[in-house]
Amino acid sequence: MTITTLSSREFQQNANQAQKATRHGPVFITNRGKPTQVLLSFEDYQRITGKQRTIVEALAMPGLSDIELDFPPSRAHPRPADFS
Repeated sequence: MTITTLSSREFQQNANQAQKATRHGPVFITNRGKPTQVLLSFEDYQRITGKQRTIVEALAMPGLSDIELDFPPSRAHPRPADFS
């Protein structure tokens, strides 16, 4: 893992460089020599936070409408509700 440090001015002038640097580790962005922000890849963010994608987030992904699903008819028989 490589830590890259950029001044806020360098970051503003070349955000693309910072994005590419996140492939190898976090990018520290400094203001007047002091770290103020950290830029991470999304994979690193998920790993650090332990956050898993929800079913809603997964189904909202672009391109999913192009996938065709063909579910066979259900063979389950409905049962009457028991309100006792």
